Amino acid sequence: MIFRPCISKCTDEGTHCEGCGRSHEEVAETSQMVMQLVNYACDKGYENIEEFAHSMGKSILYKLQNPS
Repeated sequence: MIFRPCISKCTDEGTHCEGCGRSHEEVAETSQMVMQLVNYACDKGYENIEEFAHSMGKSILYKLQNPS
């Protein structure tokens, strides 16, 4: 399966978004994960949010490429 990011042409008809092709369930779950990270950064009061976001992306990629 190939991940398809949001292209800002969201639809809520049927089982899949016609914009990105992902299931509505997948879109909702992804949105929840992103909001958890956003809330975490806000709760910690990070001022360098770009660095936080970049670091999280690098960590995710590393763990996907190096499963333990």
